[in-house]
Amino acid sequence: MKTSELRGLNSIELKKKETELREDILRMRFKLSTGELENTAKLKETRKSIARILTILEERNKEAVNGK
Repeated sequence: MKTSELRGLNSIELKKKETELREDILRMRFKLSTGELENTAKLKETRKSIARILTILEERNKEAVNGK
C-alpha cells in the first residue's frame, strides 16, 4: 500500500491492517517453503507495507505525547 493511503486510515484500522499483512507473510513463507509461491517480490512488498504502518503509528504516538 502507498503511504498516502495508509495515512488516511485511523490507528485502529492501521493495526488491523498490520495484523492482516503479518498473516499474509506467514502464508507466503509457507508457500515459499513448499515451492508454491510464484511472486516472491510480494513478500518484500508486504514487509515494506508493515514497516510503513509501524512508522505512521510511531509518528502519531509521538505527536500525541508531545501534544501537537
